[in-house]
Amino acid sequence: MVLAEAKADAILSRLQTTGHLEEDAYSTLLITADTVVVYEGIIREKPSSKEEARQFIKGYSGGHASVVGSVLVINLRTGTRKGGWERAEVYFHDIPAEVIDSLIEEGIILNVAGGLMLEHPLTLPLVDTVIGTADCVMGLPKALTEKLIQEAL
Repeated sequence: MVLAEAKADAILSRLQTTGHLEEDAYSTLLITADTVVVYEGIIREKPSSKEEARQFIKGYSGGHASVVGSVLVINLRTGTRKGGWERAEVYFHDIPAEVIDSLIEEGIILNVAGGLMLEHPLTLPLVDTVIGTADCVMGLPKALTEKLIQEAL
């Protein structure tokens, strides 16, 4: 939740500097979100290198990871802030080395929290079970976001 809030504060600061906040505030909601992967008690952001991504994905092979997604909704007219978080668990089958190599070579895995991209065509068949929602794993928990929007309005 802290990262989503920091992002929101940076955006609000920019809106105030440019004067857009007062002009558009009558009907605008600012929605920020962030996702992290928690593996063996350690928070994983985006991998910093191909080697770190390889290490992350190898660790998931035959195991599991938690995904925590946070959302913050700010009503720019009233200043009301509503935030929350959601957690999902992803359990994997064994991930073959050639799949890991392909994911690393493609590079998109370097741009996602924990190097974990549930919906990727190479990853999806290797997912055994998701406890929680897939949209939480993919970065924006839909039901939570809708709830927070209603509360902010």
